[in-house]
Amino acid sequence: MTPAAPVLAYIGVGANLDAPREQVRAAIAALRALPGGAVDAVSSLYASAPVDASGPDYVNAVVALRTSRPALDLLHALQAIEARAGRVRSTPNAPRPLDLDLLLYGDAQAHTVQLTLPHPRLHQRAFVLRPLLEIAPNLQLPGLGALAPWLERAQDQRVHRIEPAPAPT
Repeated sequence: MTPAAPVLAYIGVGANLDAPREQVRAAIAALRALPGGAVDAVSSLYASAPVDASGPDYVNAVVALRTSRPALDLLHALQAIEARAGRVRSTPNAPRPLDLDLLLYGDAQAHTVQLTLPHPRLHQRAFVLRPLLEIAPNLQLPGLGALAPWLERAQDQRVHRIEPAPAPT
């Protein structure tokens, strides 16, 4: 069987429990170790207040992952990494030790019970847009166009850089 042509996927990484910075760093390492993929870029780490929820601030980053895995298989791999980090899916927007969101998978658009691509709220969340635009400043969102103007609309959301991007490995 011939492997699929690699696709550039963007993954949002966030945590606000159980040493969030370390959780985010460990998740980035786990993404680097995923079979069938290679990390192209990692953003700086950002702190942000929870959106539509309570709890401690989040630590966020975005990873660009070149992968030959199908989108749904990648999503399942992300959920397995979350589970190993102690993620329990209880209530929506609950604090969590790790949250991995498949933001974009090439230019794919999908809306199924399991997966929506692009991520339905990525263009409304400064904690996603800031790190995403850091590593892909000219990124176009399928169906919405350039992402940079969307960050201007989310300026009321508190997000600030807390740590530079990790060195490539």
